[in-house]
Amino acid sequence: MEAINSFVDAVNGFVWGPVMLVLLFGTHIFLTVRTKFIQRYTFKAIKLSVTPDTEAEGDVSGFGALTTALAATIGTGNIVGVATAVALGGPGAIMWCWLTGLFGIATKYGEALLAIKYRVKDKTGAMVGGPMYALERGLGQKWLGVIFAIFAGVACFGIGNMTQANSISTMVLNNFHVPQWITGIVLTVATALVILGGVKSIAKCCEKLVPLMAGLYILGCVVILVINAPYLGAAFKLIVSSAFTPTAAGGGFAGATVMMAIRFGIARGLFTNESGLGSAPIAAAAAMTKNPVRQALIAMSAVFWDTIIVCALTGLVLVSSILKSPEGMANLDGGALTSAAFNHIPVIGPIVLTIGLVTFAWSTILGWSYYGERAWVYLVGTKCIKPFRIAWVIVSFVGCVMSLKLVWNIADTLNAMMAFPNLIALLGLSGVIVSETKKYLWSENLDDWSADEIPSLDR
Repeated sequence: MEAINSFVDAVNGFVWGPVMLVLLFGTHIFLTVRTKFIQRYTFKAIKLSVTPDTEAEGDVSGFGALTTALAATIGTGNIVGVATAVALGGPGAIMWCWLTGLFGIATKYGEALLAIKYRVKDKTGAMVGGPMYALERGLGQKWLGVIFAIFAGVACFGIGNMTQANSISTMVLNNFHVPQWITGIVLTVATALVILGGVKSIAKCCEKLVPLMAGLYILGCVVILVINAPYLGAAFKLIVSSAFTPTAAGGGFAGATVMMAIRFGIARGLFTNESGLGSAPIAAAAAMTKNPVRQALIAMSAVFWDTIIVCALTGLVLVSSILKSPEGMANLDGGALTSAAFNHIPVIGPIVLTIGLVTFAWSTILGWSYYGERAWVYLVGTKCIKPFRIAWVIVSFVGCVMSLKLVWNIADTLNAMMAFPNLIALLGLSGVIVSETKKYLWSENLDDWSADEIPSLDR
């Protein structure tokens, strides 16, 4: 088993290594330039996200699709992942994480636009879309769509379910001493009640859960920043300066080079917002929208909330807390580092963090259940829907009660492999992204209806 773990670690290190980081970040920059810095429309996108478009064709509202995508992306990576980036790459990693989110907005916009442009209706009449359909219908490369769907269909059970369930049961065990099998039963029932109703049920739950969980966590971060107010200026300067100059060991920080800051900052940024991986567009494809650009703008706002806001707040909390209590936070990593920071809020701090982590992880299970289901529908048709949902519920219980290091690494590798065919779609169809943007956004025709006919599948 140790040999298998070592091999998977090596493969994982390669697929998430410099080549992948350059490809993803390079795509972010390329699409930012091609869309004439689409990020400048972020506040318009936020306004659109709360503006109903119920007359349009789709399964869920634009806001429902957004919160479903946010449910999958706002997870433990926003809390533990950012802390790991600081521990390994120094405070400068926060700056690179933030920059990844800033430029990743363009990639999220592009992949959501393609998902809606090339979406279809399945045998039940439900909207389905994502990189597999963009690759098949846009580029004429169905084999790449199949590869993406296989990676997504397998990876979802690991990174989107078992590992998240295990995080929940372990956290509840450590903080409240509740046996993992009891947590497993509760989680299984709660998950079943939501996902067995399909995307409409998932979206309805996420519309309520995501604003609540994110709001509570953000409030906790703001309270800590108020407590750490005398250290905020120094924390901000350290984050910016350390992104471009080496960090010396001391003051609660480990030494880090600029390359370490870049590597871990970009890697964790990509892990949290999933821009370029091709998962979130699957949710965007189900949205009610008049044209692809309208929902693509809404979809890109997810990166703003996920990385520009949540990850940035987490980073400021961590760095200011380390500056305030360097001895108490020295040599800590991951969740332990974040827990120490939230201990600055007397009594309720650890409770807020625990609730945040549990709800973040559960929402990821809900969001990824839809991604996985749509991947399998692409591969074998609608006959897989009921068996998939039953299997998903069972796997969530299994994840609560077993050790998952190998599962996590394998799923992480497959998750990265999803990006390759998705990037081919984004780069190969970048001209379509530009033409659609010109037609609806730059010409101020966001309320126009798309003339594209949505085809129906017989499977």
